[in-house]
Amino acid sequence: MGAYIAKLKDRQQVAEGTVAYYFDKPGGFDFAGGQSIDLTLIDPPETDTEGNTRAFSLASAPHEPFLMVATRQRDTAFKRVLKSMPLGTQVEFEGPYGSMTLHRKTTRPAVILAGGIGITPFRSMLCQATKANTEHRLFLFYSNRMPEDAAFLAELQELARQHSNLTFVATMTNLEKSKSSWNGERGYINTEMLMRFVGNLAEPVYYTAGPPAMVSAMKDILNKAGVEEDDINSEEFAGY
Repeated sequence: MGAYIAKLKDRQQVAEGTVAYYFDKPGGFDFAGGQSIDLTLIDPPETDTEGNTRAFSLASAPHEPFLMVATRQRDTAFKRVLKSMPLGTQVEFEGPYGSMTLHRKTTRPAVILAGGIGITPFRSMLCQATKANTEHRLFLFYSNRMPEDAAFLAELQELARQHSNLTFVATMTNLEKSKSSWNGERGYINTEMLMRFVGNLAEPVYYTAGPPAMVSAMKDILNKAGVEEDDINSEEFAGY
């Protein structure tokens, strides 16, 4: 781990209110799907009491020729600068950090429970697994209010078509304001939904990330289902 300098290459809206930022990938920077970085704005035009550094999961996969993070575009000094700074602007980052990476024992399935922007580390993890054609049995449950909010939705659907071991279950919790048609699952991720697709809930290793309330709810479901605490990997994504 060390400090690196990278330039902003591009930014793209990947869902309503969610922007992906693409940076040059410095030589010698290696990471595993699911890891994160601390990203620092260099001499920004405005700042606040939280400072100029934020932690971001890497949404790009290790084999991709760029680094990409994605975030809900809240009205804070850090995110205003990130959204408005010119392409080519340099940032500093340190890492990689974190151990929420895909377990090595391929005989145990991996069940991923993602809510909203919590999908970012799992895009990286699943792109890496698809590239490596891993033998893991993979299940991704992805909860959003409506399709317009679901970052990388079409890309994840395509990954599931490419990787025969990946089952992708997207579910929407509030379709009233959606302008998109939706024929998939509805409602929050629950025990019945997990059992319907996964079966034996004690067998897999679990990964969950999203808003704190969602992560807490997922851990509660798993605990009540008898899942061992050591088999649950989690990260909370609070807004800033």
